[in-house]
Amino acid sequence: MRLYRGKVEVIAEDTIRLLREQGMIELENEGEAKLDIEAVLKEYLRLDREIVDDAKNRMEVRGLGYSQLGKVKSQVSKERGAPGQDEVLPYLLDQIMNILFHSANVAEIFAEDVDLRKTLTPILKKHMEVDSDLDREVRSKIKNLQEGTSDFDIEYARVMEQIKHKHGLT
Repeated sequence: MRLYRGKVEVIAEDTIRLLREQGMIELENEGEAKLDIEAVLKEYLRLDREIVDDAKNRMEVRGLGYSQLGKVKSQVSKERGAPGQDEVLPYLLDQIMNILFHSANVAEIFAEDVDLRKTLTPILKKHMEVDSDLDREVRSKIKNLQEGTSDFDIEYARVMEQIKHKHGLT
């Protein structure tokens, strides 16, 4: 699962709309509450970008290949106390709930933590599980190339970028 910048606003809108419709929250200022959630998601993206950049720098210094990025990124994440790849969803849930409980733009929360998590989890999953759909779409467009070759890798990256742009994910 991965959070894309293009999905930040949609996630915030869906979150506020669903929580309000289900009577779980009462808002002082809906627009500002939405911006609070967007800020949490954008901060995660900033942190992730920082970690990736740090990992790439370390790989360059050590002379490691690109295939080691995941391992080095995981190491950098641990050092910084940031969530690992498998911990992103629980981390974002915690951050969103934190902002809801501490935001001056949320007048009242009527739901228990567990109910909030049950409501927020499908929203995040829906918008973060785009990767497998994108991968399938890319592979369908480059099925004439053999996987594992440099031509495949180059074309995969190029087509992936086009498809992300087409879907508004970049």
